[in-house]
Amino acid sequence: MKNLCVNLKKQVDLSYPIIIKQGILNNIEEYLEDRKYFLITNDKVAKIYGDFISKFVDDYTIIIKDGEKHKNIKTIQYILDKLLDNKIERKDYIVAFGGGVVGDMAGFCASSVLRGVDFIQIPTTLLSQVDSSVGGKTGFNNKHGKNLIGAFYQPKKVLIDPDVLKTLSHNDFQCGMGEVIKYAFIEKSCGAKEFFNLFELFENINPNEIQNKIEQIIYACVSLKAAVVEQDEKESGLRAILNLGHTYAHAIEKISNYKTLHGQAVAAGIKMALKTSLLRGIINENYYNYGINLIDKFELAPKLKKLNPDKIIEIMKSDKKVKNSKINLILPRTAAQAALFDDTDELLIKDSLI
Repeated sequence: MKNLCVNLKKQVDLSYPIIIKQGILNNIEEYLEDRKYFLITNDKVAKIYGDFISKFVDDYTIIIKDGEKHKNIKTIQYILDKLLDNKIERKDYIVAFGGGVVGDMAGFCASSVLRGVDFIQIPTTLLSQVDSSVGGKTGFNNKHGKNLIGAFYQPKKVLIDPDVLKTLSHNDFQCGMGEVIKYAFIEKSCGAKEFFNLFELFENINPNEIQNKIEQIIYACVSLKAAVVEQDEKESGLRAILNLGHTYAHAIEKISNYKTLHGQAVAAGIKMALKTSLLRGIINENYYNYGINLIDKFELAPKLKKLNPDKIIEIMKSDKKVKNSKINLILPRTAAQAALFDDTDELLIKDSLI
């Protein structure tokens, strides 16, 4: 078992533990208080974890449809109606049991219903375990783009059970690895007390052996994210580095009508960020090739249909990180470091689409 804590120094009462423990689902009662719990999950997870879900009261279990395309206002309204129909009170808890889509929407509903109730994250995918369950970003998509409506709302605790990853398809596991590999490119910029040397780990491991190191990988990624969130909870500066590859990725997802999975789009976006950085002369060709080869080693980035450069730029300009109508990009600078750049020419961005 590994324990971490997100220490929000400016708001100590909002600090919370992250517990990484194999088999935690089997003893979930040890981590729950004497409260009423509303469980939010999706139909895919519900089919796999019926025994776990049965530990919660049926009337307080809300099952939504699986998939990014359902991360919308219609689903949010459905969840809120269910919570209010069953008379949720401010002293109650919401439990997000699923991947990033479930966690983001459950968190948003927790932040909104009755102007805020407590919630717990129990992430069931690699992507949500290493990234989206930590940090308090909540929200949903609309016609203008991904996660443009939401709130920063921290969970009360995050419970991570690596055993659940055994139920993931190869495709879903690879999707999570897209976020995992991101941390290798930004590790030295996170300001964490511990250095994990993720580049070396990924260089020396066979892709088929990742599962043997998965608890170590989860701990490293969560530690790095927690370090960033502690310094910049609401993304006013440093936290933006967690978006390496994401500005490209969100455009790729939207243009594919979310058929390209988030982690796949992130891996492709990191490749594009590397290309942008190379074209700008920020990194040299050796580091560019190193980064591309590392992503390809794990087969993380899908082959994309030819992208419409003008459409990609249009979507990028709707991104949350746009300031003064300028596209803000997180770009690799040197080994394991990245930074925010707000002066990248649009033609150069178009030339980076691969």
